[in-house]
Amino acid sequence: MIPVSLHRREAPLHPHHSLDPHAPQPSGAYWVTPRHLAGDDGLLADQVSVTLSTLGWADLTIVRGRREVDEPEEVRQVLRSTVLHLRPDTLAWAQWVLADEPFHLGELPVPGRSPPARTPAALRSGNAYFTGGVPHEALSDFLLALDARPEPASGFDGPDSVLAALAGQGWVLDIDAPDTAAADPGFTSSFTLCWLPALIQDGEPSLEPVGWQTWAQPVLGAPYLWCAAFSASVPHDLVAAFASSLSSPVPVLRRVLPESAEGRLTLTPAP
Repeated sequence: MIPVSLHRREAPLHPHHSLDPHAPQPSGAYWVTPRHLAGDDGLLADQVSVTLSTLGWADLTIVRGRREVDEPEEVRQVLRSTVLHLRPDTLAWAQWVLADEPFHLGELPVPGRSPPARTPAALRSGNAYFTGGVPHEALSDFLLALDARPEPASGFDGPDSVLAALAGQGWVLDIDAPDTAAADPGFTSSFTLCWLPALIQDGEPSLEPVGWQTWAQPVLGAPYLWCAAFSASVPHDLVAAFASSLSSPVPVLRRVLPESAEGRLTLTPAP
């Protein structure tokens, strides 16, 4: 079984941008490239929910904490909600949750995680973690690939499938590590097979903690726009589905543009 869980943020990662898709945006809507710098439009959780509902996954919402009418701000509890999406055969699930003690990738709180996955045929489990700002199209394509697998945690392709997906979209293989790393032509986003941080968990303790990490950093030395990590047991073809979508040249529609990517985006006004 492969679960995917997302941790909701208490504060936006990009506080200067409205995350309300219904709020008026002075710049209007644009078709944006490159996709890996386009951000999530403040709609990551919503788009994931739509994708999984369309696929027929069941969902359950749990709310913790309480609010009283006219309650003083200093004693007000934080409302924390968990939305659990479950594939009909129960071999995969996705979770959107605010972590009590969130950890970070690239100093960004992790909103996406895919916890241990197990199948009757192969007791392997993997996790995928995503921060806010990940283009929701790439995460949705990862979930579509996950849903299409009869046994989500078995049937591995090699790591070359990930690099082939990136190279096929024009990304450049690392000259020093062509078998394990690639970057976009502008060198603002990277994908690498490497040793993972200790907090990236995997359900198969016998495996070395080696998996894929990817991130976007539009300006060298500035904060990351987003980060993602895939533990050792996540099948490479699922990672390749994410990589292929992330590196796609097809424009994506956005109303909220990442401030850190200013000057690096090609914008076409949407009708």
